[in-house]
Amino acid sequence: MATRLEILGAIYNGIPKDAGITRIEFEGPEIAVYVKNPNFLTNGGDVIKKIAKEIKKRIVVKADKSVRKDEKEAIEIIKNTVPKEAEITDIKFDEDLGEVLIKAKKPGLVIGKGGLIQQKIFLDTFWKPEIIREPPIKSKTIENVITHIYNETEYRAKILKTFGDRIHREVIFKDRYVRITALGAFQEIGRSAILVETPESRILLDTGVNPSVNFGERMFPKLDIDQLRLEDLDAVVITHAHLDHCGMVPYLFKYGYEGPVYTTPPTRDVMALMQLDLLDVAEKDGRPLPYSAKEVRKELLHTITLDYEEVTDIAPDIRLTFYNAGHILGSAMAHLHIGEGTHNIVYTGDFKYSKTRLLDRATSEFPKVDTLIMETTYGAQEQTNREDSEKQLIDIINSTINRGGKVLIPVLAVGRGQEMMLVINNALKNKLIPEVPVYVTGLFDEVTAIHTAYPEWLSREVRDAILYRDENPFVSEQFKRIEGYKEDIAQGEPSIILATSGMLNGGPAVEFFKSMAPDPKNAIIFVSYQAEGTLGRKVRDGAKEVQIIGRDGRVENIQINMEVKAVDGFSGHSDRRQLLRFLHDLTPKPKNIILDHGEYNSMMAFKRIIDNTKEKERLGIKGASIYTPAILDSLRVV
Repeated sequence: MATRLEILGAIYNGIPKDAGITRIEFEGPEIAVYVKNPNFLTNGGDVIKKIAKEIKKRIVVKADKSVRKDEKEAIEIIKNTVPKEAEITDIKFDEDLGEVLIKAKKPGLVIGKGGLIQQKIFLDTFWKPEIIREPPIKSKTIENVITHIYNETEYRAKILKTFGDRIHREVIFKDRYVRITALGAFQEIGRSAILVETPESRILLDTGVNPSVNFGERMFPKLDIDQLRLEDLDAVVITHAHLDHCGMVPYLFKYGYEGPVYTTPPTRDVMALMQLDLLDVAEKDGRPLPYSAKEVRKELLHTITLDYEEVTDIAPDIRLTFYNAGHILGSAMAHLHIGEGTHNIVYTGDFKYSKTRLLDRATSEFPKVDTLIMETTYGAQEQTNREDSEKQLIDIINSTINRGGKVLIPVLAVGRGQEMMLVINNALKNKLIPEVPVYVTGLFDEVTAIHTAYPEWLSREVRDAILYRDENPFVSEQFKRIEGYKEDIAQGEPSIILATSGMLNGGPAVEFFKSMAPDPKNAIIFVSYQAEGTLGRKVRDGAKEVQIIGRDGRVENIQINMEVKAVDGFSGHSDRRQLLRFLHDLTPKPKNIILDHGEYNSMMAFKRIIDNTKEKERLGIKGASIYTPAILDSLRVV
């Protein structure tokens, strides 16, 4: 990898003298070249691409502060340059990083064909445009995240330079090794966390909580080991925004972490929302808080977002690339390229190797793979296919409504809730179910608003409907948004209720369940994974009576007379067949396969399948070693 001196030399020698370079800053993984004459890009735009390819770094050109237009003048230029049809809703300036944020209902019109309008804004104002979408459903989360970041531009500029210095420090050690340590979600589900170490660097992949545990050491990953010193940690990489993968990131900041957090843009927004909700639920339940909103706000300032397939340095000897995981909005597989080809790790996180209404199928092609860390949530199960699952769901809804009952569908705030909206909207549109009210309540209503800000990250069908046909299924008039639990709805006319939480471990779904469970006319349909120890798992497994501790601390006995159904084909996880198909299609083939994120029996059942000689040949992994480490096990892969 290029040294700092080689990088600076390549830039100074490669960029024309008339550009007027005033300074070069290492801003996180990017190298920002500040110039007095950005117009050199009109004649020599390929110069930057050539240098970036030579030194294998991300380079951005910014205008020196002395030549940037006054903010009022820049606003006028932007408004006169961008077509009115773009419907700009906000413009914010980051003086410290030389950027202007433009929020518009139709951001494509701000970018222009081939990026021409975006480039014109830069060359006419000398402010580097950052363009985002104004969602059709207003999102308080996105508003708060953007406002917070733009209120702290001086701090953010300062820490990005600190990150940049750390990333681009000289490589010292000549010894080569790569060690992977299991800190959470090995031989279990929940509290995902993996430490990857080299002689130079330490990277933490995911830092989650255990959703089935409310207290005790099993709730959190093993973060107190000697080799995980927060001051030596180079980066935290978060694959997606479910709490079992991101719920403990602010905890790191509480106890001294000062480094970057890498996510995709949708994950950043949903992650903050989920973490704040975790605090809200814990406070209402009277449980101790692992961190405060202060740490969530700090985490946001330290977060660097990356698009899929954007290669980025995150340490002196490690490059990160995110690939589509098909699990939830913005979910990613993390590819770590270590050293100059020393080792390549693919960590799948949670992934779906099958197309859904909401998302496209996960990626299975990578530049290089030596070690694969792979989830096995459904390693021992085969799910019902999508078509049959939708028919099954529609049949249950119809039979329940026909007998005068109501349907409760507990949903995970991120993923299953939006998938159910698409399925039900399609069924109503095609008159497959009666036109009854569909109530949407709980946290996932805000998450749905965030989905509408990122249509480019959704399935091709949904993306095309929103961007090209102006048909947004999430804003259909069929959906009635309500705040929390409503007694009149729980006891009222036939309806469909989509409510969080998906495992009945909190949220309005529990209140609706308590009210609706005794009535045999009603039905509850589980459409997502139910972790061991959760109320949802007990109900799904056939309990006829459950005890629920109310907010006042009293225990309530709930008789379950309602119809209980589980439709497993809507899961955001791959089942056994999909996991095997992913391994079969995976290119190139790994030398090591490490299984995680599965209950012990499920993981071991899957290991027995793929460790079979014939199956290894069929999958093309004949020479691969299969590992099922336990918590705190370390594996040296180089």
